[in-house]
Amino acid sequence: MSSSDIQSTFIEAGAVDDDAISTSATVAENAAMVLVSDHNDALSPPRKITLHSAGNSSGITFTVVGLDETGAAATESITGGNAGSVTSTKYYSSVTSITAVGTPTDAQKAGIAADIAAPIFRGDLRMRGMYAVNTGTAGTINFTQGSASGTSRLKFNTVAAANSTEYPDIPEDGVVFRNGGYILFDQAKLSSITVFYA
Repeated sequence: MSSSDIQSTFIEAGAVDDDAISTSATVAENAAMVLVSDHNDALSPPRKITLHSAGNSSGITFTVVGLDETGAAATESITGGNAGSVTSTKYYSSVTSITAVGTPTDAQKAGIAADIAAPIFRGDLRMRGMYAVNTGTAGTINFTQGSASGTSRLKFNTVAAANSTEYPDIPEDGVVFRNGGYILFDQAKLSSITVFYA
């Protein structure tokens, strides 16, 4: 394998934003929330979403339709919040619609959470190295195979030192991922990462 076989992916996630997908507005019975025109920009890299209710909407659900971190179709039913926010279980690379099932109470909005599931590459790969930039908060970075819920192939801990860097050692033969490699992390605990793979 020559140096020309090596590729890289740079991953950097924006901060949590509670109305990046839909700004605060009342939502009628069984109606769809109005999505911000460029809302999918906030879902690159893929991440979990949040739904916020100004009142008590815990007696109803919202149906989210979109694409997950692998690019596959995803649908999820999320119970509404009670004067607060709730977070999706799934990660989304795009959202097509968020529809109330019932009548929400008071204004609703939708945004992005801190939980990221960023694809390195959505096919077979051999990870050769990485270069990470820390934040002021330490955390664990998880590298999974196939999807966010796939087998963990590698983990490493960041350090609480903003703008410091890490270049963890990778075994000489690299780390193999089948059907895609994904990096799971909290946006507040990793500033950015560059992954080298073939």
